[in-house]
Amino acid sequence: MKDLFSAQSELYQQARPTYPQSLIDSLIKQLQGFDCAWDCGAGSGQLTRLIVPYFQQVIATDLSQNQLDQAPALSNVNYLQQAAEQCTFPDHHFDLITVAQAIHWFDFEKFYAQVKRTLKPEGVIAVIGYGLLALDDALLNDRIQQLYHQTLNGFWDAERRYIDGHYQTIPFPFEEIPMSQFQIELRWTGQQLWDYLNTWSAIKHYQDQMRVSALADLQDILLIQQPMQVTFPVLLRVGRQSI
Repeated sequence: MKDLFSAQSELYQQARPTYPQSLIDSLIKQLQGFDCAWDCGAGSGQLTRLIVPYFQQVIATDLSQNQLDQAPALSNVNYLQQAAEQCTFPDHHFDLITVAQAIHWFDFEKFYAQVKRTLKPEGVIAVIGYGLLALDDALLNDRIQQLYHQTLNGFWDAERRYIDGHYQTIPFPFEEIPMSQFQIELRWTGQQLWDYLNTWSAIKHYQDQMRVSALADLQDILLIQQPMQVTFPVLLRVGRQSI
């Protein structure tokens, strides 16, 4: 499992989008128990805080302690620094295991072995993420598309292909549950968009290798004060532990 975000943990916590409540509601309906959930690759708790109200206990893990330090302190959440592929939890312990915007960094085979060991019979695993944003401003959207597909071509980690494939190409050895499609809809200022773009791993790779910012030609974004419509497609695979 890679750790690319420790150095940007505070910005990541502030700038990354939040999942819609409708997604959480739909996921909760699939569950048969609500004792304990594991949010794996929790980062700074973007998903953790959304599932907390439904469980007696939530365990949130991440490889990055810096990320976990940015997560909210919640009475029924235990934050642990652990690799996804080497967890220390008891067998058949969790009603729900979630992975949000992280599974593409995991060793699939080793992680799924832990999922099958720690998930209760008929427990549910939910692999969640979001793809490339779209803006209602057509000209600005074209510039972001060019940044993503052209300027940063060759600077994305190879694992990014799983997000580009909307998680449909990852292995998923579970009894899959059909789910509705969801999207994240936000109103962002130019500053919020700028901050989000600066959390892209490819932006950091570009800066490290080229010694200049890939966002140099986009600094006029910071002048946009009127909130603009921003939409992300939600990536979702949900499955049940077969008995």
